[in-house]
Amino acid sequence: MAAVAEVLSTVASQPDPRGCELPTCPVCADSMVAAEASAYLSDHVISYLWTCDTCGYGFVTRHALKKFACN
Repeated sequence: MAAVAEVLSTVASQPDPRGCELPTCPVCADSMVAAEASAYLSDHVISYLWTCDTCGYGFVTRHALKKFACN
């Protein structure tokens, strides 16, 4: 089965990934629980591959992380 992927850029509103809302499929609007894969693109950017279990549509999100300084 062929998969179609699209890159969607997002900006995380909160530094904690658990604090943001999980994505929904742009085709069938089904909610997604976990990314299929993830990759570090640079020191502060993480990319996630999402695939809808309902319709099979795939897309990629990118999240820029803020650097934390410890005192």
